[in-house]
Amino acid sequence: MPSDFIELLTARTQAVTDATRALLATVDTLDDAAVAAPSALPGWSRGHVLTHLSRNADSLVNLLLWAHTGVETPQYASAALRDSDIEAGAPRPLAEQRADLVESADRLTGMAGVLSAEQWRVEVRTRQGTPIEATRIPWMRWQEVLIHHLDLDAGYTHTHWPADFVAELLAEAAVDLGGRAGVRPFAVDATDTGFTAIIGAGEPEQVVAGPASALLAWLLGRGADGALPRPLPDLPAWR
Repeated sequence: MPSDFIELLTARTQAVTDATRALLATVDTLDDAAVAAPSALPGWSRGHVLTHLSRNADSLVNLLLWAHTGVETPQYASAALRDSDIEAGAPRPLAEQRADLVESADRLTGMAGVLSAEQWRVEVRTRQGTPIEATRIPWMRWQEVLIHHLDLDAGYTHTHWPADFVAELLAEAAVDLGGRAGVRPFAVDATDTGFTAIIGAGEPEQVVAGPASALLAWLLGRGADGALPRPLPDLPAWR
């Protein structure tokens, strides 16, 4: 197995560990009242966000178990159960939320540690039914932790995202949005990294220029700060 494959997995695993540590540092600034308060996601408290992160870790354990055993194990048993688990866990006090975050993250790390190089290459399916190689799972978790850390609305912003994370996900988000039906073409220009892309088919009607992390936050539906020009193009809803 090529050494760069192992190196990438090692780097991604470490990135997830670092992101989780930073998340827990933010959680440690909260109290029970803050956990019950609204997050940046409409209709969700911070408790919803934290519970979702814990259950997401367990869902990715299921996919790693699938890759390890060869027995199909859905990411979530059902969409309804996923949603009900989040609702049930959201009102828990801070201490329970934190312990759940730590324990679920440890389960994910532990399961990742038992896969062989060949098992990392096994194809599994996400909850949306998308086939992926198991090697994508650490990248999926990194996204969940960093994006939802921002959603806590507790002092962590897109400016805290690692530059390599921003660069990779900005390119992916541009491709994803560009493939959606009904997107009026526009261009993005990351003034700090040199990244440019045209989103949508045809001649761009507008260029949105700003720092890469601000562009990414906006494309992900996390709003836009003063770093981006107004008015901004309309974006399709994320699936």
